[in-house]
Amino acid sequence: MMRLMALLSPTLTTARLVLRPFRDADRREVFELHSNARVMRYWDSAPWRDETQADRFLARCRALSDNEAGARVAVERRDTGRFIGWIGLQHWDHDNRSANLGYVFAEHAWGQGYATEAGRALLEWGFDVMDLNRVSAQTDTRNEASARVLTKLGFTLEGILRENVIVDGEVSDDATYSLLRREWTSTHSAPSPQ
Repeated sequence: MMRLMALLSPTLTTARLVLRPFRDADRREVFELHSNARVMRYWDSAPWRDETQADRFLARCRALSDNEAGARVAVERRDTGRFIGWIGLQHWDHDNRSANLGYVFAEHAWGQGYATEAGRALLEWGFDVMDLNRVSAQTDTRNEASARVLTKLGFTLEGILRENVIVDGEVSDDATYSLLRREWTSTHSAPSPQ
């Protein structure tokens, strides 16, 4: 099997956003994001209480690309440069050409279409650069906003993982979604010249 070069986390620009590799300077915003109980309500871990958790998160983000396991990037608004969250393709399986989509956005950024916009940009990069055939995503079944994002991106609900997560003693179910390359291509390909 041919050895792949390290996957560099991309810098992508959309109409309203910049998706870019994390910087050490993002530490404070990352901690604020992950320590917000409302933001982390449907996540698979409790809100952070220790600022060193942000350092470990940033190190894991760098390791994703170094270890060819995926890419996780910061998302900021183009007009202000304000950090609003992150999005990533992780658990990259080279042989099966699959990865898992994950994202977390700040409360002030909810309901404005940023997750969908960032998702489109990263998925396009994932199918083109990572040569993915399948992208999966999971969300707590109570997280209707995340389910809407995945649906807008073209994902299909595959099923429910019953009592899949226990956070702070609370048991919850996960909905599992997937998006295939052929589905993405059929809705995002440019018309061919005639």
